[in-house]
Amino acid sequence: MEALSEFLIGLNLGNVVNDNDWVWPVCEIFHFFGMALLIGTVGLLDARILGLGKGIPISSLERLVPWGVAGFVINAVTGFIFIAGNPIGGPMDYLGNLALQIKMILVVIAGLNLLAYYFTGIAKAAVAAGPDDSIMPSAKVVAGISITMWFGVIIFGRLIMYNDTLLLALGL
Repeated sequence: MEALSEFLIGLNLGNVVNDNDWVWPVCEIFHFFGMALLIGTVGLLDARILGLGKGIPISSLERLVPWGVAGFVINAVTGFIFIAGNPIGGPMDYLGNLALQIKMILVVIAGLNLLAYYFTGIAKAAVAAGPDDSIMPSAKVVAGISITMWFGVIIFGRLIMYNDTLLLALGL
């Protein structure tokens, strides 16, 4: 962790954030919009696969996925700026944060889940289902994992600022 922190300090993003009062709030705004794009598209697709809005064809919702990917990219960039450019405690302040660590684990699980959805044929089978057809159980499992992971990402993202409370609640 310390080697990663030293590398991030070397990028001098902390100086950019410190010298420009607008950088942090603008990144916060973009981070919020990125998450709205991600949850608004992927969450909608997951909800449909889980049985909500059965009259909506999954193929129509699949067309929104690139917007969700754009939201993820926005969040990855702004999140990197938050960690590398932390003007107060430096990158180690975030890297040692349990809530951020859990959030990143959930992002990885969501990513692996996405790979499973698209590379095992589950996505093709789900898209082929008609608007009123029932969706195969494996697609529902993937959708359930996806929506749970992304809401977990939001929850633990909010808990980053309350890491001491989280540690206290867990008895750590």
